[in-house]
Amino acid sequence: MFAERLKEARKAKRYSQAEVSKMLGVTQQAVGKWETGRSTPDPQTVARLAEILDTPSDVLLGLRKEPGVSAAVGRNAFSRYTESQIPVVGTVRAGYGALAFEEDYGKEYACVKDPKNYFFLVVKGDSMEPRISDGDLALVHRQNTLDNGDLGVLVYGADGEGTLKKYIQRGNSVVLQPFNPAYDEMVIKGEELDHLYIAGKVVETKAKW
Repeated sequence: MFAERLKEARKAKRYSQAEVSKMLGVTQQAVGKWETGRSTPDPQTVARLAEILDTPSDVLLGLRKEPGVSAAVGRNAFSRYTESQIPVVGTVRAGYGALAFEEDYGKEYACVKDPKNYFFLVVKGDSMEPRISDGDLALVHRQNTLDNGDLGVLVYGADGEGTLKKYIQRGNSVVLQPFNPAYDEMVIKGEELDHLYIAGKVVETKAKW
């Protein structure tokens, strides 16, 4: 169904309906109607959506599937795996050379290959608005490295609390960048890098639960 494929492709790019509507020059209500199946965009708009969402038009229209992916793009690649229960935590901290996961919020289902290497984190604050809101769930793959531009959960300082930020390598420094322009980016360099811990890479986010 076009509505579902459009929504999946938009979320895979981590765009909000408002962001897509601005790029298209239409109202957010129009995008919402497309995603609920109440209306369908014209062919020119479909082509523009495909460009914005980096997805071929015929994939959006359901005429063909991306090779190796069960649905449109991005995180739907996980759907070929069996649903597993993943722990939901509220706080990630670094201490004694290891990461501690505090505040047990139970479990949430996710389709991943190796469930033991994943956890959900409850997002706190509005530093990642408008794409990620306070209370949203972030699915995180446990790993201690990130590529430039990845969205990650990082802990700064031995007793610091994990924060969800975009990870940017800039020269000999690391920048933790929020999406919300009201917040300043954090630049970590020199010996300070010894106190930066990477808890994992964010591979998916879910709206407030």
